[in-house]
Amino acid sequence: MEFGAITGYVDLAQILLYAFWLFFAGLIYYLCRESHREGYPMEVDGLNTVAKGWPVPPPKTFKTLHGDVVVPDPSKGEPAYAGTSPDRSPGSPIDPAGDPMTAGVGAGAWANRADVPDPMLDGTAKIVPLRVVKDFGVSPNDDDPRGLPVVGGDGKTAGKVKDLWVDQSEMMFRFIEVELDGGKGVRLLPVPFARIRSDRVDVNSIFAGHFAGVPTTRHPEQVTLMEEERIAAYYGAGTLYAEPSRGEPLI
Repeated sequence: MEFGAITGYVDLAQILLYAFWLFFAGLIYYLCRESHREGYPMEVDGLNTVAKGWPVPPPKTFKTLHGDVVVPDPSKGEPAYAGTSPDRSPGSPIDPAGDPMTAGVGAGAWANRADVPDPMLDGTAKIVPLRVVKDFGVSPNDDDPRGLPVVGGDGKTAGKVKDLWVDQSEMMFRFIEVELDGGKGVRLLPVPFARIRSDRVDVNSIFAGHFAGVPTTRHPEQVTLMEEERIAAYYGAGTLYAEPSRGEPLI
């Protein structure tokens, strides 16, 4: 046999097959490990216990625009929501504990995003009131809600529209700034939860008395990613928890 001719003694196709199996097994293990990088340790569904997850990769630091993020985070504590499961079986629903509007459960769930404003390319805040950016305004073909009353799902007036907050990148309105009656301050109302009419702004998800509980912003003319989450979650929670009947079956 000629020098270097090993195929007469070794099944090359079988070796390649075994090599592929080893590579594929390693790939599955790697992907499974990386999928456990975020979200762990996690709570076992319905059992109120913490699962470490296997295999858990070593912590890795990601350099992000909003600072360093370490995942998995060994210092991660209890979940941010306040709720209990009525049953120990997996798949059981989680009932809110305490104030259902801020429990972070169900329709009111929110993600733990960075507590900084979403920036433009130049670093300035992306979502700001119209009073800050003079290059934006309401189209003459649309109703300008500024000055109109804001009516909750119970038909009562919570306040009036003070200003509109615009997304400068997407060139669309994200929030309605509501000045509450009785000097209770201002709150932001996500535009998808509002129906703007010619004479008022209707909000079906929450009632007039709930507006005072809407999470506020640290800065009067900026909203952080975390604040966006918490505000939207509050209105989302109202769709189920604003009154007890909303959480009951329709039939």
